[in-house]
Amino acid sequence: MFVRIVGVCALAAGLGSVAPARALEQYMLSNGMKVIVKEDRRAPVVVSMVWYRTGSMDEKTGTTGVAHVLEHMMFKGTPSRPAGEFSRTIARAGGRDNAFTNRDATAYHQQLHKSKLVLALELEADRMVNLQLSNEEFAKEIKVVMEERRLRTDDQPRTLLHERLLATAWEAHPYRTPVVGWMDDLEHMRVEDARDWYRAWYAPNNATLVVVGDVSAEEVFREAERIFGPIPARALPMRRPITEAAQAGLRRVTLKAPAELPYLLMAWHVPGLEDIDRDRDAYALWTLSALLDGDQASRLPRELVRGSKVAVSASSSYDAVNRGAALFVLKATPAPGRTVQEMEAALREQLRRIAAEGVGEDELKRVRAQVVAGQIYQLDSMFGQAMQIGALDNAGLPPDSAQAQARRLQEVTAAQVQDVARRYFADDNLTVAVLDPQPIPETSRPRTRVPSGETE
Repeated sequence: MFVRIVGVCALAAGLGSVAPARALEQYMLSNGMKVIVKEDRRAPVVVSMVWYRTGSMDEKTGTTGVAHVLEHMMFKGTPSRPAGEFSRTIARAGGRDNAFTNRDATAYHQQLHKSKLVLALELEADRMVNLQLSNEEFAKEIKVVMEERRLRTDDQPRTLLHERLLATAWEAHPYRTPVVGWMDDLEHMRVEDARDWYRAWYAPNNATLVVVGDVSAEEVFREAERIFGPIPARALPMRRPITEAAQAGLRRVTLKAPAELPYLLMAWHVPGLEDIDRDRDAYALWTLSALLDGDQASRLPRELVRGSKVAVSASSSYDAVNRGAALFVLKATPAPGRTVQEMEAALREQLRRIAAEGVGEDELKRVRAQVVAGQIYQLDSMFGQAMQIGALDNAGLPPDSAQAQARRLQEVTAAQVQDVARRYFADDNLTVAVLDPQPIPETSRPRTRVPSGETE
């Protein structure tokens, strides 16, 4: 049987009744699989996602990329369904499906008519335990993954620079390795590596089912228990905490690659969001990133692109929701005739000014308005809601905490933003990566197209 974790509302009776969107509900199946449902009755559609709490951060040296490789192999069939039949079945039912692997998780998702939800759940349960991993299919798919790496990383100087940045900024933390894996590891990977990964991590007690749409939560829980409940829980590998030692000096890395313009990345180690109510610095850093690069009125595009014209583009990113640690990253392309050194100095000056002078209330009001708008836009998409719920749960945060985060962001003060700008952006905590553009060859070798529909 299933156990209710949180009950937050009275449930609508029946799958077809019309009702407004409900708060989400969580249940735990008897085998340890978590089920999270959010009712949204605006259209007869449902999004189903199975999140496995395992990604590239769980890999070991020598088999980097195996989480992503297995994601590809999950479409290669079971004894009852041949290779490719999963996606064909979903398509025949009028739906669409895909999957993705990132540092923290691997997830599989379908969007289809609400009457076909049980079909999607049955297909996912089948490949959770009955996946066939043949030598022949693996030999074909590993070549696809290697070509994907060539197309999306090795032949993309900016992506390759970002990979070098992470490998330099992190010394011990597994975030230093790329999700797609190092090419040498892919070249030497065996089907046994994928089988070991599947056996280690693809268990119901390491999975969360997220369902958003025109459904009854009680009915979803009953079907999930019927379909997934018989799958036995398994002992999972021990997860050892990995703490990155404090950086003790500026790090620099330069990449020479064919490109038209140079490119600059600057990354500082900062805290992520671990406690919704207590982690004030995370909300202040979130706000700082939005002040720098929330819209065209933000400081980086206003001051550096349209103002001094030192940059063609300049942006900021901070991903607070992770299983691991976080980085605050500034990215910029110098304008023609301007140097990377000028660009770096200009970015540093923007942070220095905030640390020294603070920010105005008008700027904070604009960011607060952006937060509210973001919440509204997120609710417009069932898929967006499911992604948000799954990512929060996977990171160990309450899956229903998005609104609480928005409220905390609304409470951030100018003094808090100034405080984090002063404390976290020292050179000893900084890694700088520079793309040194080289002449672009007139011809390049032809590439094999990476199939779509099996990975993102």
